[in-house]
Amino acid sequence: MSEGYKNRIGNLIRDARKHRGLTQHQLADLLGTSQSAINRIEKGHQNLSLEMLARIGAALDSEIVALGAGPTHLRVSGPTTLSGEIDVKTSKNAGVALLCATLLNRGRTTLRKVARIEEVNRLLEVLTSMGVQCRWLNDDNDLEIVPPRTLELDHVDADAARRTRSIIMFLGPLLHRADAFELPYAGGCDLGTRTVEPHMAALRPFGLEVKATEGNYHAAVNHAVEPTRPIVLTERGDTVTENALMAAALHAGTTVIRNASSNYMVQDLCFYLERLGVGIEGIGTTTLSVTGLAEIDVDVDYAPSEDPIEAMSLLAAAIVTKSSITIRRVPIEFLEIELALLEEMGFCYERSEEYVALNGHTRLVDITTLPSELHAPLDKIHPMPFPGLNIDNLPFFAVIAAVAVGQTLLHDWVYENRAIYLTDLNKLGAKVKLLDPHRVMIEGPTSFTGTELVCPPALRPAVVILLAMLASKGTSVLRSTYVIHRGYEDLAERLNQLGASIETFRDI
Repeated sequence: MSEGYKNRIGNLIRDARKHRGLTQHQLADLLGTSQSAINRIEKGHQNLSLEMLARIGAALDSEIVALGAGPTHLRVSGPTTLSGEIDVKTSKNAGVALLCATLLNRGRTTLRKVARIEEVNRLLEVLTSMGVQCRWLNDDNDLEIVPPRTLELDHVDADAARRTRSIIMFLGPLLHRADAFELPYAGGCDLGTRTVEPHMAALRPFGLEVKATEGNYHAAVNHAVEPTRPIVLTERGDTVTENALMAAALHAGTTVIRNASSNYMVQDLCFYLERLGVGIEGIGTTTLSVTGLAEIDVDVDYAPSEDPIEAMSLLAAAIVTKSSITIRRVPIEFLEIELALLEEMGFCYERSEEYVALNGHTRLVDITTLPSELHAPLDKIHPMPFPGLNIDNLPFFAVIAAVAVGQTLLHDWVYENRAIYLTDLNKLGAKVKLLDPHRVMIEGPTSFTGTELVCPPALRPAVVILLAMLASKGTSVLRSTYVIHRGYEDLAERLNQLGASIETFRDI
């Protein structure tokens, strides 16, 4: 067994163990071996027999470890008609922001119902490498996070950090924990060049200066510098706003942030910071006034709200398959524009009275979709900062437009590359014309036909392709679906519970 292969197997075992919420000692007990042996295995320093691999796979209930190789693919049989009920899971983007924000608190943070997605797994690996204790508490996905008194910033897991864009949100909390530190370059979805300068401009008033060299950001902090006037964000970005919020939370004074995002994940972060004792005025608006603390050391319990992007994914699945399903726990205040547009296109649905999410703030409803005949909207569809149509929800209108009668123009002005990936729908029988890197024209209706595709490298377009496959006649194969697992927990399995026929497989 080569050294590289042993390292790969070790990483698989480590990931599966953490996913199950087990310590090395607990896994060792299950296998009747020592913790040091598990440590050697996970570091790739131990030869493994097929029998031991099978025992580890059984102990961790992990097919990945049992098979030991290869990317995950999906085989979809269609066309599908969905039925039944499904709950929307908690927000991916709120979850990753809250994980970064736990570094502000020297006490214990318990986050409820956290999505067990690959993006979260990567951040947990980074946090663990810095000495943070991270522990899954139960099958409800409750997560306990306890930072050490001193973070081990010299031991950041670079491989995990480079597989997520969220790592950039460590800048805001870390500038209060060290005079200098390094972070690996961010990765994540391939959406074109996205400058980090707005983050730097938001954090310079707190004394942070960052120099980029090959592969790393080198951060230095002058703690004598503090904001002397309101911070005006040059773009109303979600992660930029979150970085500024986290920096302001540990600044013992009042910081005003203008042109702030008021999107769902920013609101969840604000509600969590309030639990830490930070004062925030203007939540839900574009001007935030943050009264921070010199130190935060409290034990807190917080439940992030449900994910409006997942809710939109499920709505799109029902629309393109002309199905009636009930989607429970939909964060309606972050989908009102999308639903209004869908109504204009002819979408019919029923919705319950509003109720409050576990965070005590976000408004939820249950939505029952009805099979509908759609037509193209009169105007183009384009995203806007909240309360406009969500940037991440725009791609779902590509597959929706493909089943509507008429021509629909989508304008994805935020990302350089993402619209290009929507042309993959053509391979399933759609008529999607790329006008330029930001605009596509879609002609419907479409009779989708199954085919084999490699997953686009961007999360939302990848899910759009999967949803089109649900409506496609025959068998489709979507290869290398890691990007979907970055943002969705058990999406294929949950769609199967609604009547889809999606098989997960790997090349052996």
